[in-house]
Amino acid sequence: MKASDKYIKIVEWSNEDNCYVGSIPGFLGSCCHGDDEQEVYRQLGVILEEWIEIHESDGTVLPSSTADKEYSGKFVLRIDRDMHKLLAIKAMQVDMSLNQFCEKIIKNSGLDKKAA
Repeated sequence: MKASDKYIKIVEWSNEDNCYVGSIPGFLGSCCHGDDEQEVYRQLGVILEEWIEIHESDGTVLPSSTADKEYSGKFVLRIDRDMHKLLAIKAMQVDMSLNQFCEKIIKNSGLDKKAA
C-alpha cells in the first residue's frame, strides 16, 4: 500500500467551473481541474504523491489518513431550540425516535446516495 492510498480522492463535476474538479478532503482542497474525469483523477494522484514527497523530505507530519477512517455512527448536531422542539414533535407524531426521524429526513433528501 502506498501512502497516497490512505487518502480519499474526490473528482466531481463543478457547475460553477464547468469542469471536473479534484480534491483530497483533509489534505488538499480543489487542486486540479479539467474536462476529462479520468485525467483529473490521474492528475490528483500525481499531485498527492508530490505533496507526500514534500512532507517527507521536509520532515513534516502528514495529515491523518481519511480512506480507512472508521465512523461511530453518531455525532453532535447543534441547532436552535425551536428547531429541536419541532423535530422532536414531528418524530413523536410518526412514532419514531428523534434519531430515526432525522435519519429518515436525510435519506429522503438523497444525501446518503450523493456522499457515497
